[in-house]
Amino acid sequence: MFMDFIRNNKIAASVLTFLRIYIGWQWLTSGWGKITGGETFDASGYLTGAVNNEAVIETYPTYHAFIESFALPNAGVFSFMVAWGEFLVGLGLILGVLTTAAAFFGIVMNFAFMFAGTVSSNPFLVLLTIFILVAGHNAGKFGGDYYVIPYLRAKLFKTKQQTPLSQTA
Repeated sequence: MFMDFIRNNKIAASVLTFLRIYIGWQWLTSGWGKITGGETFDASGYLTGAVNNEAVIETYPTYHAFIESFALPNAGVFSFMVAWGEFLVGLGLILGVLTTAAAFFGIVMNFAFMFAGTVSSNPFLVLLTIFILVAGHNAGKFGGDYYVIPYLRAKLFKTKQQTPLSQTA
């Protein structure tokens, strides 16, 4: 009953619109600050802190190894990806364009930050984002997804019309 409500109801779509705009604003402003800040955003300090965090080493050894062996040596690429990723997730959620994809990548970033030992507002944003993900298309019903999703479905998943046998001869 709840799933039907959150995935199909117009009232739920209205509530989800406010929810995704709030979450989107959090992401957008965070990313924008990193993109336009006076200094170039550099995640290497954050990544070094995560590598040296005993709780991360003990609790998430695989994630620690990923940060130490891959993310930290490529800190410039990760800095770019974090700043623009936050901004684009926020933009997608605010505009309601590719809402489910934006929410998915937002929740992945939230979990990455939490695995690295940062709590901040991440658990709260994860909790709210779950509703967006569960709602699926209904979360973007009052946004760009109203136009984008049908277009993508028509272009990507169109079935080939078969020519009747009578017309082939």
